[in-house]
Amino acid sequence: MEHVSADQVRRYRVRAQQLDREPDAGRAGTDAAVLDAGVQDTGPDGALWALAVRGVPARAGAWPDDLALVWSVRGAPHAYRRGDLPAVQRALRPYSDADAGRRIYDAAKPLRAAGIRPVDALAHVARTMHAVVGEPTPKGELSTRMTAELDEPYLRWCRPCGATHMFEMPFRLGALHAGLELEPGTSPPVLRRSPGFPPAQVGAVDRGGDGAGAADDAPDEAAHDLVRGVLHLLGPATPKDVAAFLDAPVADVKRRWPADAVPVDVEGVTASVLADDLPALLGTGTGDGERVVRLLGPHDLFLQARDRHVLVPDPARATALWPVLGRPGAVLADGEVVGTWRPRARGRRLALELDPWLPWDAALERAVAEQHERLAAFRGADPA
Repeated sequence: MEHVSADQVRRYRVRAQQLDREPDAGRAGTDAAVLDAGVQDTGPDGALWALAVRGVPARAGAWPDDLALVWSVRGAPHAYRRGDLPAVQRALRPYSDADAGRRIYDAAKPLRAAGIRPVDALAHVARTMHAVVGEPTPKGELSTRMTAELDEPYLRWCRPCGATHMFEMPFRLGALHAGLELEPGTSPPVLRRSPGFPPAQVGAVDRGGDGAGAADDAPDEAAHDLVRGVLHLLGPATPKDVAAFLDAPVADVKRRWPADAVPVDVEGVTASVLADDLPALLGTGTGDGERVVRLLGPHDLFLQARDRHVLVPDPARATALWPVLGRPGAVLADGEVVGTWRPRARGRRLALELDPWLPWDAALERAVAEQHERLAAFRGADPA
């Protein structure tokens, strides 16, 4: 078994996620490997900034026509290539009934009590949503329509709203299976039918019951396979890490564990990486290549890895980077998180509140200033 350091792991992820690419105006707006796994769009510096720091020409609010936004992993909004959505929907079908129940959280209990399998419930929600959304529909209006269409096991009393409506997670997860996408920049979100989504896939969520049939997946789903995607972009990882990222049962993840995954020792912990990625992992030694400095958004994929101790060994700093509410962004330098940042905007002026975790030399300060300018230009602002 090969032994690798945490530094090698971090540097490998920088390269696998293409964080080492410089901006290229000639690059397509969807030319990013992370779009295979989906790019989370949370906060003002969400999916488009995540693409920008990976060298894709992007600016705030300017969504390419072939980029779609859907609720996907963990019910969070993610960007994908629109042409990939049918394959993404297949990849995001629950691995099993237990997996479906885990994904929809507290909605599973009343559904099961009524004799409804969670996978059947998701299918029913998806078909109903597709029928209801004939034209772009705001979330609140769609929720009202869905409440009128669904029976009691699908509904709950919401104390904050003072009303009865659907459980939130079946609503969010059912949307993609209904062939619906989100209109970028809308708040509250507006849902619409995704152009070209195959009608035969509407409400198709059941893989066959036990989730063991990975061999039955369509060939074009492979690039979006959730387990392989995590192992490639956030590897090495353990089944527990992958399950936590996907919010899926560990047993289901183990059943879908790739046959070409190989074990490595990451500072005393056995994890796995895809065999084709092992040479790149072993080749990322300390100090190799040019310095890469990036301002990562709070929900950037690099920061979504569940082995947080590999990214940030210091528990106090980890708490500062991943608080319960109000996450900052991360200053990444040569694969190491060296501080946090928060935007401070006033009119057309964008300042950064920086918290260095260690002394920054002049070169790092200049690099951070350059990234500040990139962020300001992305937002259409002037750096303060």
